[in-house]
Parts: sequence; C-alpha cells; structure tokens
Amino acid sequence: MSTGTKTIAFFGASGGTGLSALRYSLKAGHQCIALCRYPAKLTSIFPPESTPNLRVVEGNAKIAADVAKCLLKASDGSSASLVDEIVFTVGAKPVLHKMTIDDPTVCRVAMACVLGTVADLRASNDATGRPHIVACSTTGLSKHGRDYPIALWPIYGLMLKVPHEDKQAMEDSLRASGETYTIVRPSLLTDGETEKSIRVGVEDFKEGRLSQAVGYTISREDTGKWIAQNLLLQKDAKYINKAVMVTY
Repeated sequence: MSTGTKTIAFFGASGGTGLSALRYSLKAGHQCIALCRYPAKLTSIFPPESTPNLRVVEGNAKIAADVAKCLLKASDGSSASLVDEIVFTVGAKPVLHKMTIDDPTVCRVAMACVLGTVADLRASNDATGRPHIVACSTTGLSKHGRDYPIALWPIYGLMLKVPHEDKQAMEDSLRASGETYTIVRPSLLTDGETEKSIRVGVEDFKEGRLSQAVGYTISREDTGKWIAQNLLLQKDAKYINKAVMVTY
C-alpha cells in the first residue's frame, strides 16, 4: 500500500541502519528530520543545497527539548501536526573486552524520551497525529522460541546480555505505550549493502510466531533498506504492532 509523501523523524541516523533508511527515504522524496549530536556527520553526506527535503537538528535523543524539535512537521512549530513516521535506530558502541556497551541504557532512556515527548506535545500543544514508530531491536529477544542458530548461543547467551537487556526494556516501553509501532529484529549485523535476498519472520506478541526466519547475519545497510521499502515508502499492514525478524 503506497503511503504518499510523508514527514519522517529519524533518531540514530548518522550511521548504519538509520543512515540507510534515511538515504532511501530522501531518494523517494519524503520530508525527513534527523536528530544528530554532530550534524556535520550528515550534512557532509547530504549537503543542504542538494538535499532540501532533509532538516538536520543538533541534539541528543535523551533530551526532551531536542527530541521535540523533530516531532512536529513545521520547523517553527506553526503546525500542530506530528510527523507521520518515527525511525528509532539509537544504539551504543560495543566494549568487547567487558562484554558490554559504552551506554548500557541508551535505548530504553531515548525511547522513553521519544514516547514521553510525543505524549507531552499532544497534551500541551494540542498536537495531532499518530506516528508509526519503527524501532530497531535485535533477534534473541523472542518469547516464542529461539530465533537465531544454536551455534550462535555463546554470543547471544553471554556476550550480548547487556545490550539485549537494554533492547528488551526499549521494546517493553514501546509496546506498553499505546502507540502504533513495528519492532524490527535483525540478526547479527554486518557492514555493506548487498543484493542478497532477505528472509522475514513475523511475531505477534499475543498470538506468537506467525512466520519464521532464522539466520546468522544481515548488514546494517540492507536492514535500513528493508525498513525504508517495507515500512516507510510503502507500509505493509501485516507488520503493524508486530516484531519482524530480518536475516539473509
């Protein structure tokens, strides 16, 4: 189903999955707003003079005032209409020798900030609209059976414990929010866009696993491309309020 031209807010778009989803959204002509702690990371890739449909906002996804600048369609706040889509790909850098990440609560804190700011804008600014929130999580969190190859258990069961706790808390808050969402759970992330076929599994949090896709890896760039093509440029209703596993 085609959704026409939309306004999409991006949190975590300076690299990897988020950058890929942003690139395809801009190419399709959507109006995009990206929050970035270091705007030059994006403006060096998308020069303002050649990318008029991108607005880069300097700020932090854990600060409500910064997040609020990205959630209304009009940059001056003259429109009380919320954005159509929110793409959340916030994450932390791995600290491999300690089997942790450099910000162990970044996903849950930033998601709570986004959800809280959406609610505050509705309450205090009479903002209207119901953004579809696309959040990038990870395989390994399913309550309906293993969704990764058993050979990867040492990685999933031991090395990824801390980031998985953060992603789980993020998922829980999003599901409890009452907002419309899709949780995307890629398998282990690699780098580089490919032409490989992507397999998709769908999980309903009440009904269980509707379809299965178990694999080893998928690249950040291909994950972002899949998000753009299936959840932004077109919106497939079967992914709404579901967890979606993507892998090669």
